[in-house]
Amino acid sequence: MQLNADPLDGETTIQMNSLEIEVRSYRNRDEPGVVELWTAVFPDDPPWNEPHLIIQRKHAVQVDLFLVAIRGSAVVGTVIAGFDGCRGWVHHLAVAPEARRARIGSSLMREAAARLKAIGAPKVNLQVRASNDDAVRFYQSLGFKVEQRVSMSQLLQTDDGWPPPR
Repeated sequence: MQLNADPLDGETTIQMNSLEIEVRSYRNRDEPGVVELWTAVFPDDPPWNEPHLIIQRKHAVQVDLFLVAIRGSAVVGTVIAGFDGCRGWVHHLAVAPEARRARIGSSLMREAAARLKAIGAPKVNLQVRASNDDAVRFYQSLGFKVEQRVSMSQLLQTDDGWPPPR
């Protein structure tokens, strides 16, 4: 594997044998590929995670922390990162099933972490479904530790109608 990064354009090219993967910020033309990937990789996502809505919301904040991995003209990976002033967060790391085990996920995570660090994030957090043992092992292989926390959430009424009023 050979890695070529150009800090001026924010793109990283990964050469793996005869495969070339470009890791870069999301562009509008990537939307169909991202939607297709997320639909395949996250089939049980709740309605508020509808791909078009996530893309629209991410376009409003820190769009440079929305990364895609491209092979040829196909989107084969994504990650969304964000910085809230206290810590960085990672969401929607996805790699196409046929492209897994090619270091695409770790390359996306490395680029997201570098961008978060560059804007001052001292720590990166992420959440994984407790039943997703493969994801836990993957993140542990990247140096993440399981922390004993209770994850809590509250759905807020949004313009797109989620959650529906009671």
